Amino acid sequence: MAEGGGGGPRRKALSLLEAARSRYESLQISDDVFGESGQDSSGNPFYSTSADSRSASSQDEDEEQLAAAEGPGPRGRGPGPTEEEAEEEGGWTPTLRDAPPPDFKDSFGPTHKMPPTASAMDFFQLFVPDNVLKNMVVQTNMYAKKYQERFGKDDAWMEVTLTEMKAFLGYMISTSIHHCESVLSIWSSGFYSNKSIALIMTQPRFEKILKYFHIVAFRSSQMTHGLYKIQPFLDSLQHGFDSTFRPSQTQVLHEPLIDEDPVFIATCTERELRKRKKRKFSLWVRQCSSTGFICQIYVHLKEGGGADGLDALKNKPQLHSMVAKSLCQNASGKNYIIFTGPSITSLNLFEEFEKQEIYCCGLLSSRKSDCTGLPPSMLHNPDAPQSRGQYRIKMKGNMSLICWYNKGHFRFLTNAYSPVQQGVIIKRKSGEIPCPLAVEAFAAHLSYICKYDDKYSKYFISHKPNKTWQQVFWFTISIAINNAYILYKMSDAYHVKRYSRAQFGERLIKELLGLEDTSPSH
Repeated sequence: MAEGGGGGPRRKALSLLEAARSRYESLQISDDVFGESGQDSSGNPFYSTSADSRSASSQDEDEEQLAAAEGPGPRGRGPGPTEEEAEEEGGWTPTLRDAPPPDFKDSFGPTHKMPPTASAMDFFQLFVPDNVLKNMVVQTNMYAKKYQERFGKDDAWMEVTLTEMKAFLGYMISTSIHHCESVLSIWSSGFYSNKSIALIMTQPRFEKILKYFHIVAFRSSQMTHGLYKIQPFLDSLQHGFDSTFRPSQTQVLHEPLIDEDPVFIATCTERELRKRKKRKFSLWVRQCSSTGFICQIYVHLKEGGGADGLDALKNKPQLHSMVAKSLCQNASGKNYIIFTGPSITSLNLFEEFEKQEIYCCGLLSSRKSDCTGLPPSMLHNPDAPQSRGQYRIKMKGNMSLICWYNKGHFRFLTNAYSPVQQGVIIKRKSGEIPCPLAVEAFAAHLSYICKYDDKYSKYFISHKPNKTWQQVFWFTISIAINNAYILYKMSDAYHVKRYSRAQFGERLIKELLGLEDTSPSH
């Protein structure tokens, strides 16, 4: 009898969970790229699906949308200002109208169909082909010759070959899989030694290549940018990103999480850790939020001019707008929806993007965001106590400003989602919390990027050189390998052998070192 009594609630819970996941997928989010899909997405404080939560049916949603269009309800918007107050606030009005999301004008997914026999090296060379590696060989040899002409002949040096350059990259990439304290640990007798790959190249030879390694050996008269030693590689990498993958409609602008060396973090003091994290550059990306593929990279140097330096970048929202414009320079005309954090979100930027057919949804902060043009009444918390899920919305043209309460006030600015469409945030303990659809969409995409960071930031190359251009190089190589794995997950080759990210990295290392052929495992 106990079993029979529990069957009904169990079936109901599973159907509700399925409905919740259906809503999640309708926001163009897919877990498949991770290969670790679970029963919920509880890692994000905003969003987590649970079988114990109640999910609204489509009929309930229609009723909520109608109620939102007609006026405030007991769980919806609070009382808004009058039309006279709206005139005083630059045209922002509490009168809402439906603004359907823009139609996507492009296809989505990989542009090349890779064969089932494609190897890890084949995917990696979509972004770092042999001609790029050959250029590294030429430039490294040129730099070694130039260095020895100035500082004296190095009798132990021999010109590097393409095979050695691939092995050199393989050794560096191995630090992203084994997280060794130093790449030189491979040849040691300690915990991080790796005799299976140490025999390919001697440690002295590796150190010689590392000493002279260059991508651009000489500065030309036209190269004045601080990244001149790596800019040709960044341009080639960007071309690879553009030519191999078309992102989905929804994308995110953010700074990817880059894990520090776990051994260093475990043993260093807090002061040393703060000092270690002071890099001379800031790395931003535009990332497809349906797959995790990083579509574009922007590197901002600290020494790149006083007003545009990294210190100014942290304090001036207009410089974050400059970063956003650089990341979206190739995104116009396709009705992309871009999610942004507080430092980028601003009315002026969103209106400028809308003219280019780029739509946005961003989280606002009175401390970090440029609030120019926004109504002051929406930027201050109301004196009356708020209940969870209560929200206020004002609209100007297609732009909506949302103030939503959930253990604190959250503000969102969007022209990508209709203010009259309802969403829901599902929590394990408190059940459903009503919200506008824009809030649910932002939370879902934030959850996806958090999941990407948790999984893929573990695989950044641990080598920490002193030279800024080399730091940027190893970070971008790590991003290229992550992108290669994402394309692999979407290819027929994944169905031949389902490699995890770590296994994919291991196979790439062995192929670079020449320890395995490039045919799939049997």
